Amino acid sequence: MDVVKITEHARALLDAHGEKAEAEAAQKAAALQQAGQHDEAEQWNMVRKAIHQLRSSHVS
Repeated sequence: MDVVKITEHARALLDAHGEKAEAEAAQKAAALQQAGQHDEAEQWNMVRKAIHQLRSSHVS
């Protein structure tokens, strides 16, 4: 998944889940990791990091 798609997913999760978005992405990544779907888990970890960055950029 490219950076644009990751950012789009991150923004969509923020819009849908607000402050819980980062936790949602982390839970999804953990579940996929446990299921042995390591590539998909890494993508969700990148989405989680993007959410964190988006949230941090709004805090002054």
